[in-house]
Amino acid sequence: MSLPHPETDQITLPSVLAALGDDTRLAIIGCLARCDQSSGLVCGQLNGLTSKTNLTYHVAKLREAGVVNVRPEGTKRRVTLRRHDLDQRFPGFLDSVIATAIALPAVETTMLELNAEGELGGSS
Repeated sequence: MSLPHPETDQITLPSVLAALGDDTRLAIIGCLARCDQSSGLVCGQLNGLTSKTNLTYHVAKLREAGVVNVRPEGTKRRVTLRRHDLDQRFPGFLDSVIATAIALPAVETTMLELNAEGELGGSS
């Protein structure tokens, strides 16, 4: 089952800004930016940021705004940044967001936990 995502030309700056106006969602972006871009992260790898219910809510907000792509993989959901689409719509914008997001303490803590657990396969 595929989840709905906006097409590239349907991604609007107000919806992206609204989605990024939350520290938890910024931390999700920071974690995704620090991991392997091609594989992203499974939602469960981000559980250290907030509760499972809140994580589902925040990832959905990012997906609906067109910031991330979420694809089901069995019982899990893999999340990746829509870097190409966002760069096409708003050149340079995502790089500015990432520069701020990766500096959040929650991102560093989450990435250290994932590295310690061996869940990133050496990428950070």
